Amino acid sequence: MNPPSTSSNWFAWLRNVVILGALGAVAFWSVGDWFVPPVPKADLGVADAKIKDIQRVAQAVDADFEKEWTQHGLQPVARADDLTIARRLSLALTGSIPSLQEIRTLESTSRADTPQWWLSQLLADRRSSDYLAERLARVYVGIENGNLVLFRRRRLVEWLGDALHQNRPYDQIVRELIDCEGVWTTNPAVNFITATHEDKKGPDEAKLAAKVSRAFLGVRIDCVQCHDGKLGSPWKQTDFHQLAAYFGQMKFNINGLRDNPKQAYKVRYLGELEEVKVPAKVPWKPELLPSKGKPREQLAAWVTAKENKAFARAIVNRMWAMLFNRPLVLPVDEVPLEGPFPPGMEVLADDFMANGCDLQRLMRVIVATRVFQQSSRSVDPGHPATQAAEDHWAVFPVTRLRPEQMAGSVIQASSLTTIDAETHVVFRLKRAADVSNFVKRYGDSGEDTFDDGAGTIPQRLLLMNGSMINNNISNNPIINASTRIGLLAPNAAAAVEAAYLSIFTRRPTDEEAALFQGQVASSKRSKSNAMADIYWTLMNATEFSWNH
Repeated sequence: MNPPSTSSNWFAWLRNVVILGALGAVAFWSVGDWFVPPVPKADLGVADAKIKDIQRVAQAVDADFEKEWTQHGLQPVARADDLTIARRLSLALTGSIPSLQEIRTLESTSRADTPQWWLSQLLADRRSSDYLAERLARVYVGIENGNLVLFRRRRLVEWLGDALHQNRPYDQIVRELIDCEGVWTTNPAVNFITATHEDKKGPDEAKLAAKVSRAFLGVRIDCVQCHDGKLGSPWKQTDFHQLAAYFGQMKFNINGLRDNPKQAYKVRYLGELEEVKVPAKVPWKPELLPSKGKPREQLAAWVTAKENKAFARAIVNRMWAMLFNRPLVLPVDEVPLEGPFPPGMEVLADDFMANGCDLQRLMRVIVATRVFQQSSRSVDPGHPATQAAEDHWAVFPVTRLRPEQMAGSVIQASSLTTIDAETHVVFRLKRAADVSNFVKRYGDSGEDTFDDGAGTIPQRLLLMNGSMINNNISNNPIINASTRIGLLAPNAAAAVEAAYLSIFTRRPTDEEAALFQGQVASSKRSKSNAMADIYWTLMNATEFSWNH
């Protein structure tokens, strides 16, 4: 190609050279699998003995559910295929569907237990720990940045991400959050406390008591903050404020957050005229409270005590909810203290505490269950996937994707290669900005409540007419998958299959393949433009915006 003779065409010529060079590199790289070969993965398998133990616990969980199904006359559906399970795991742990590159890698791997192998890959991926850290941070400190002088939300999220990536025991993480000291910039755990800071007053003891009871114990004791419980509630106003009193000695000084033994928590109870000093007491199982130590140190030990089953049930319910997008008990932070408990909860809680509060093991056990691996639909007309079957977990529950999952999936589906920690920082920054902007416009659900509200008309219009999808399917051979598929696919069948794998993590049915292959063949526009139209259609399909 000769350079142009006039300066007016110089930039256009340079642009074409860059694009052609990039395409040449892509074509060279694509030899062997036409444009996106599998990437070899390290063997991150789990020892056979450990897998057998995980399967043993998973079978006990399944046995609980089988009793439930028999009681209600329900027949569980068949197992889902490996790609569907991989999609569920990627959405739950990274906030995005798998890339075409990841799908090629997964399908090129021969494993006896593909879900566990794929879970190992995701747990080793920094995307997972960062995404889970953000989800947990929403529970611990909300979504607002708050007082910048005393609160650094980003530091807390990074600290949580590091802890999850290292698979630190969950009870250690919680104890450090409750009994933290120092400066919020150098000790990120302190941000759990400073997130509640109010001008002049300091950290809010009542807000912290509410966070501890809901986030770590799955009990809504804060409903009695202003008055005794109603309608048979066992809680009294004193129960809540005595829990809050464990935070009554907190004080800021030149060394950051410290406890001042001379300081006390006071409150004016309903019907009283004067404030009274409130003693620090736990609302149940006081025998688990250490006899020595500072108040917050004692509280942290009590919350995470092995015999305090509320602690284990709370995280079991939340991790189940993250993997299924629906908790065993709804609301997710209102698990009955004395039961009855749903199937599987006690088995999972006991195993969690017996194995050192290992979050990764908890996820492995849940993923190993028949409940998690079963299909979201039934092919047996005699046992349809009814609402009753979904309510009792005899079919995988179909739920709407969260806003950040929707945005992350649009962006990932528009890239044939995986957008992860190895991706160029420019693309990662662009992805973060695009997701943040989309979530704000779509509507941020705030804390993880798992309320599956119906999508609104404005939300649907934002998907159809907004910039998120349109920008990611525009004609750009370096970035966008639709353009690259159109340019590099050897035929219409391969192009349509690649689009379906990239967007739905499945292959098209015969009817779907025939329809879209015909559209590509009959299009008067370029194949890349035809593929952009197919991408727009599939991304706006209901299937794309739901977990299944």
